[in-house]
Amino acid sequence: MTAHISTSSLARSPATHHPSVVGPNAILQTATAIRAFAGDAECRQVFARAGLDHYLDLPPSQMLPENEPARLFAAIADRFGREDAKHILHEAGTLTGEYILANRIPAFARVILRILPRFLSARLLMKAIAKHAWTFAGSGEVSVSLGWPVSIRITDNPLATPGCPWHLAVFEALYRSLVSPEAVFIHTDCCCSGRACRSEFRLRSRS
Repeated sequence: MTAHISTSSLARSPATHHPSVVGPNAILQTATAIRAFAGDAECRQVFARAGLDHYLDLPPSQMLPENEPARLFAAIADRFGREDAKHILHEAGTLTGEYILANRIPAFARVILRILPRFLSARLLMKAIAKHAWTFAGSGEVSVSLGWPVSIRITDNPLATPGCPWHLAVFEALYRSLVSPEAVFIHTDCCCSGRACRSEFRLRSRS
């Protein structure tokens, strides 16, 4: 899916070209995060609760139906409770962002983004994220604002959880490496509370 983005307006990127699928890292890195938090046996129980324990024996390598990581995220919340689930999903998102940095962004692009002024690299990175939004938004409709500060909105987010720690951590991992180590994303609205998910880039205060 290619996003049509204008710096003067909100760009919409419906995921209809890749309906109802997301990248396998939503499963792979979440398994790693659960193991780190609770161990192998607990990880298998959570995956079994989601009906996905076969992925622990044969990890996925292709795009996945979006309902599979959605079921896994729900199983994590059911098993561990909201705060621990938030921690696990945040770690899984961080690992996903680190994987993208190492394997999906060309070295020359990483170099260029790191030397550009932050206001410019933040916009360019958000444009790149929008072009590949279906990998983390599935059938959701994605739009980005390239004003300052940049932001991203996912309507009908299939992987929404309260506060969307997984998505925030993915964005933060990318922005902290490529834009500024002070980068944070604030989740201003969430599908879980009846509104489209919206996450906004900000810089942490150094004080």
